Amino acid sequence: MPRLFAKPRAALVALLALGLLHAPLGAQAGQPDVFIATLDTAGGTVRVGTVHNITERPGYDNQPSFALDGRSVFYTSIRGDAQADIYRYSLTSRRTERVTTTAPESEYSAVEVPGGGAISVIRVERDSTQRLWHLPLGGGDQLPLFPTLKPVGYQAWADARRVAMFVLGTPSALVLGDRASGALDTVMFNVGRSLHRVPGSSRISFVSKAYEAAWYIMSLDVDTRVVVPLVRLPAGTEDYAWLPDGRLIAGSGSALFVCDLARQSQWEQVADLGSSALSSISRLAVSPSGDMVAIVAVPTASRR
Repeated sequence: MPRLFAKPRAALVALLALGLLHAPLGAQAGQPDVFIATLDTAGGTVRVGTVHNITERPGYDNQPSFALDGRSVFYTSIRGDAQADIYRYSLTSRRTERVTTTAPESEYSAVEVPGGGAISVIRVERDSTQRLWHLPLGGGDQLPLFPTLKPVGYQAWADARRVAMFVLGTPSALVLGDRASGALDTVMFNVGRSLHRVPGSSRISFVSKAYEAAWYIMSLDVDTRVVVPLVRLPAGTEDYAWLPDGRLIAGSGSALFVCDLARQSQWEQVADLGSSALSSISRLAVSPSGDMVAIVAVPTASRR
């Protein structure tokens, strides 16, 4: 397939100083919680099991991601000190531990770095600078990975060396960074926040918002910089995740939808979680083995 977009290869020095979001990154109406549900994908059918709320409390809980071993979930939480910090929920013990305590700085969007032993986070620094940081889980130096790049909003690792970043601006930008060389490469503008590594590859998927009425999931080959469209998202939806077998999952309202790119480009509803008192589904994360899904949603009033 031909290359779709020409783009500069020079490093991105900085975007215009546009100021940061005054609300937490990606804040939504209502108070979201993080839910966990089992997934059964045997026989090609996706079945969603019992839903469990792992952050059942007033306040902001969002941006889940599974640890590489699939045994825990990182997420962002704002609690009594009004700081955003990273917490970790153990799926075996069902206990929660605080990972960062960095007042007055805040952390969002934790992702375990390929190879393990560290997470990368979006840190809102004392002067409101918003950059991608590397935080060793066992202690050690915490450092910004690309000191000149700001304000960064979200991230996805293609491999242990290269990371795709959503950079806030008008328009927003998709920037590919190489932590070994420090090089930064702007791939596309007017993109969405949902970034993921395509299973079984070093490609990155992202959302193009080039057409206001139709948002598309795109695939970026980080070696060749070729970008190809994959599928149009359901109307009003900008978040999605990958199942390990290459299918996509997205939420809208209280429903979950799956798209099998190998068979068709249509989204099929696989569950309605309204009966579990979930509404306004947004972000999703799937465990490495595909047996669990983390869902950010707003509980209905009857379950608060």
